[in-house]
Amino acid sequence: MRIAIFATCIAEAMFPQAPAATVRLLERLGHEVAFPPGQACCGQMHVNTGYYRQAVPVIRNHVAAFAPVLDGEWDAVVAPSGSCVGSVRHQQAMVATREGDARLARDAAAVAARTYELSELLVDVLGVTDVGAWFPHRVTYHPTCHSLRLLRVGDKPVRLLRAVGGIDLVDLPEAESCCGFGGTFSLKNAETSAAMVTTKTRNIVATGARVVTAGDYSCLMNMAGHLSRERTGVHAAHLAEILASTREEPWTPTMLAVDRAGTPPAGVAPEPPGTAAADRAGAAR
Repeated sequence: MRIAIFATCIAEAMFPQAPAATVRLLERLGHEVAFPPGQACCGQMHVNTGYYRQAVPVIRNHVAAFAPVLDGEWDAVVAPSGSCVGSVRHQQAMVATREGDARLARDAAAVAARTYELSELLVDVLGVTDVGAWFPHRVTYHPTCHSLRLLRVGDKPVRLLRAVGGIDLVDLPEAESCCGFGGTFSLKNAETSAAMVTTKTRNIVATGARVVTAGDYSCLMNMAGHLSRERTGVHAAHLAEILASTREEPWTPTMLAVDRAGTPPAGVAPEPPGTAAADRAGAAR
């Protein structure tokens, strides 16, 4: 397939490892990936704070950047973000309609219909759950609110993770509770947000996982920040980074929490002897 990647503004500016890993994964699976140079923000920040009129030119730019998918130049659009795909799918046409631009609303809806979150693309469109990944670490998965409640991706990310070689995937207690980020929510309701992320990271640490993963770097940023401040030694990695990792070309997550001594580690260290992931890795050698 020919697939255009929507990097998202937060990933392109702060966490480029997520779109980079997405490209690496899809190319390894035999697909052609394009990066439309005109892409920018999807408009979610504007819409979520009530600036509908100001969101219209942002939405118009997004639709123009990805309009070739409607002409067959690409077969699909993918983004490593449930939050941004949720905005494309559920906000853009609505905002254009409310602001009286029927043509933009029509085109936005058409582009949205060909736009997928990464796990949706892999499982629903490409029909694959085992992508040939190898990641010998103990991992826990946080289902982000937009992917869970807006896109309803269900267990697709977990099915992909379960098929990863060497992984020790452990359940996260109260997994479906919010991490407390919520974009501007974390600024406008800082005390509530801080209490929520404290509970979330306490549950992450309780799993014994070395890595927490999710489909959105915005949520990972929030959780990893708290994990770092608490010096837990737990690392953060996007789902795409884990799926991009192979035995021959292991992927080292680059957004890492500091260890208990306060030193930023160079990468995810091997699992200590006796863990399930280490045992499986040793048996496979």
